[in-house]
Amino acid sequence: MSEPMRYSTPPVELPLRMEREPVPVEGCAGCVEPAAVRSRARAVGDMTTVSDCNVYLRRHPEGHQG
Repeated sequence: MSEPMRYSTPPVELPLRMEREPVPVEGCAGCVEPAAVRSRARAVGDMTTVSDCNVYLRRHPEGHQG
């Protein structure tokens, strides 16, 4: 059996993402609701929901040209 580690390991450094948030496309019904939810979530400090809305806005294709 090996000896247990008796020293702390350095912290894991994650990259800092500097991407801009997706902007809702004007006239796109699929952008309206997640953008509104994102605004409300940010107002109450719910950054998990803000992130989820950003992912949805980036991935949904309806109403967008090329």
